[in-house]
Amino acid sequence: MNIADAVATRRSVRAYLDRPVPLATVRRLLDAARMAPSGCNYQPWEATVLTGAPLRALQETLLASQPDDPAEYDWAAPGKHEKYQARLRAVGAAMYGAMQVARDAKDQRDAFVQANLMSFGAPVLLLCHFPKFMKEAQWSDVGMWLQTLMLLARGEGLDTCPQEYMGNYGRTIKAHLGLSDDTMLFCGLAIGWRDETNPVNGFQRERVPLDDQATFLGFEEA
Repeated sequence: MNIADAVATRRSVRAYLDRPVPLATVRRLLDAARMAPSGCNYQPWEATVLTGAPLRALQETLLASQPDDPAEYDWAAPGKHEKYQARLRAVGAAMYGAMQVARDAKDQRDAFVQANLMSFGAPVLLLCHFPKFMKEAQWSDVGMWLQTLMLLARGEGLDTCPQEYMGNYGRTIKAHLGLSDDTMLFCGLAIGWRDETNPVNGFQRERVPLDDQATFLGFEEA
C-alpha cells in the first residue's frame, strides 16, 4: 500500500474481528515508527502494549472505575466553540446514524461510549504515555509518532482507533500499570483487523474543504 492509499483508507475503526495480532507484527510497526520526527530528537513518546490476559485485566479494572476528577488534561475544549462543535455534531450524527441509534436512545449511546473502555473489541491496545514535564511541542511530536504508527499499520492491513478517551482514566491506568504519577497517560491506540461488515466502520466522514484550511501565497497559477 502506498502512502496516499494509507492516508485515504485510515479511519478510526470501532469494531474489530476476533483475530490476534502477532507480536512480531506489533514490534515491526513500533520499530519502524521510531523514525518519526521530533524536535531536538527528544523522541518523547513511550508506550505500553497489551493483549490477551493483561489487556482483559486492565479492561476489568476500567469497567469497575470512574473517570478521573479532575481529568489531567482537557481533550474536549474545542467543543466550546461553535465551529468545532458543528464538526463534532456532524460526525456524531453520521456515526450513530450508520448504527441506526436514535438521538434519544440514551442507553444505546451510553453503551457505545462505554465500549471505549474495551477498545471496541480490538485485540491489542497501545497506551501512549510520556513524562509530565513534556510541553506543547513534545505533545505535537507524540502526535506525529502516533500518525506514523497508524499509517504503518494500514500498510500491514491493520486498522487503529486513537483513543483520547483513555485519558479520562489516566490515574487508574497508571496505577494499574505501575507507572509513576509523574507520567502523563495521553491516549490509547486500539490495533486490530477491521470488521468490514459493521456499519460503524463505513459511514462517511466530512472533512473541511482545503481552501477553508490553507492559504497559498506566492504561487503562480497552473
